[in-house]
Amino acid sequence: MKIRKAVFPVAGLGTRVLPATKAMPKEMLTIVDKPLIQYVYDEAREAGIEHFIFVTGRNKNVIEDHFDRMFELDATLSQRGKKAEQEILAQNQPEAGAVSFTRQQAPLGLGHAVWCARDIVGNEPFAVVLPDELVLNSPGCLKQMIETASTLGEKSNLVAVEAVPDHLTHQYGICGVGKRSGKMFEVDGMVEKPAKGTAPSNLSITGRYILQPEIFKILETQERGAGGEIQLTDAMIGLAKSQKFYGVEFEGERHDCGSKPGFLRANIAYGLKRPELRDGLIAEMKKYLGQ
Repeated sequence: MKIRKAVFPVAGLGTRVLPATKAMPKEMLTIVDKPLIQYVYDEAREAGIEHFIFVTGRNKNVIEDHFDRMFELDATLSQRGKKAEQEILAQNQPEAGAVSFTRQQAPLGLGHAVWCARDIVGNEPFAVVLPDELVLNSPGCLKQMIETASTLGEKSNLVAVEAVPDHLTHQYGICGVGKRSGKMFEVDGMVEKPAKGTAPSNLSITGRYILQPEIFKILETQERGAGGEIQLTDAMIGLAKSQKFYGVEFEGERHDCGSKPGFLRANIAYGLKRPELRDGLIAEMKKYLGQ
């Protein structure tokens, strides 16, 4: 399988981190010195993605601006001789025509957001990347998945999975575990937020997917599920009746930046990975903790 396109659902309201997201998209909240959306874009680009598709909503225009050139800023940096800053902006700049934007006019869930990208994706397998979930690792989570996908048949689907505590499985989409091959296994059933004590495993479906285009036909008539929303997991359950699904236990540290504790933890973790910030950050943490 060749995975050329990735869909980024960015229409959510970010209610878990209000009031920060009242006027600013949660995807533009910064981890150290980069917005969330830049991290997942970089992860997709590292994985070989060629076309980046953003499913936006109202008040999300700043995301589009982030991936555009700002001639006034470029000119000011040039006049002031700030070459390092210019190089940083140039590195983050997508190629012309590599980025597309479409609207999700109503908050009808992740499945509906993915369906909104159907015409841009076309009839080819594609990735789905949730911007509020970061995975700290090199290579990135999506690259690990695409490398795994290259070993599978043409009509195969993959989900990234992570072990969660047994007593929390009712909060996640959970998959059953079939035949294993190292970090990969055949998915033997999926269930969205199972009742306590009924989960088929403790492996939760996280924010990275590789899906076949047949998912769009299912999403087109998908009924609303948990939370009154069109759930992507429900559509994947339908697709699994005719196509293979595989789970990949990725390497890396996952951070749920859509929650306040996860957002704070991600800033610390990513800051500690930066050599120029590490010592100063540790010193400040020790001072704060009175050590």
